[in-house]
Amino acid sequence: MDIFAKCSLFTAAKEAIAAGYYPYFIPLTENEGSEAVFQGRRLIMCGSNNYLGLTTHPKVRQAALDAIRRYGTSCTGSRFLNGTLELHEQLEEELAEWVGKERALVFSTGMQTNLGTISALVSREDVVVLDKQDHASIVDAARLGWGETKRFRHNDMTDMERVLKSVPNGKGRLVVVDGLYSMEGDIATLPEMVPICKKYGARLMVDDAHAMGVLGGGRGTAAHFNVTDGVDLIMSTFSKSFASLGGFIAGDEPVIHYIKHHARALIFSASIPPANAAAALAALHVMQEEPERVARLNEIAARMRQEYRRLGFDIGQSETPVIPILIGDDMRTLLIWKVLFEAGVFVNPVISPAVPEGHQLLRTSYMATHTDEQLDRVLEIFARVGRQVGLIS
Repeated sequence: MDIFAKCSLFTAAKEAIAAGYYPYFIPLTENEGSEAVFQGRRLIMCGSNNYLGLTTHPKVRQAALDAIRRYGTSCTGSRFLNGTLELHEQLEEELAEWVGKERALVFSTGMQTNLGTISALVSREDVVVLDKQDHASIVDAARLGWGETKRFRHNDMTDMERVLKSVPNGKGRLVVVDGLYSMEGDIATLPEMVPICKKYGARLMVDDAHAMGVLGGGRGTAAHFNVTDGVDLIMSTFSKSFASLGGFIAGDEPVIHYIKHHARALIFSASIPPANAAAALAALHVMQEEPERVARLNEIAARMRQEYRRLGFDIGQSETPVIPILIGDDMRTLLIWKVLFEAGVFVNPVISPAVPEGHQLLRTSYMATHTDEQLDRVLEIFARVGRQVGLIS
């Protein structure tokens, strides 16, 4: 059979494009934070991970421009060879201090951070234990490692303990969870998780891609629960609150040193460009200097959760600026997305298999830079559309 045959048989996306409800790869003319422009129309952006609104912050922009002037546009090599600048090491030092760990290591993307870290640590005699709602990068990283993968029910500590108890003695154990789950908007129950991991000799890694800049005063989920010492590895990306591109892993010095010399995703990738490193560092400084941004973000999130529930929308267990609108059907999710888009609100439709059947949703997310007027407008549109399509009464 021709290996390309499957490509011709894949027609779902083209059918959606032809029918006018394809919601992906939308080419925006502008995307300046809380608003975006598509074909001359302005939309309120409620589908971004720019939680602190730092992509347009003057200090972040200027830092990127200054780095290009000084270093050029690329390091043209891996961190292992010619691709490490003093700027990279400064960023690593300040990130480690920010999250309360000895060392940090910067990768070129968040995906590579998980792929490199987990595959480097998990050998044939090890078991990696995942929450069933973990991000795809964690799942792929576990597959890339040589060890066995086991999974437990989402945020179910009884089931997590059952899985850990089933691991034979003599095998290494690494538990990996999202800190803030990017679709559901709920938070990993780290205070319960930490003692269970200690009981079974398991190490704990938390993916704080969506929690950094959002929880714990911006320091992430472990800081939010005051259990930083109980979390062995903290990971995050630069493509969300840090307003850049890249990622990092932080932990004890011997562990980070080992990852640095064994993570193929680091060794065989070009390093993060100077402008991205400088932008991430500047974003970190803004988080430190302007804590009111984190406070504003969480005030907005609390208001929107309250208002959606008051209107009658099902938002699940969200407790963060990621607020799902649960719908439960692929086609209905796409159609409601389309009506909202045409009404001026940009959200993200999430359908199967990205979520289980019956859990299809519209993912909404909020920024510290959203104005009260914008939020009022979003709620007004959601209320009108929700009644129009029979989602609320």
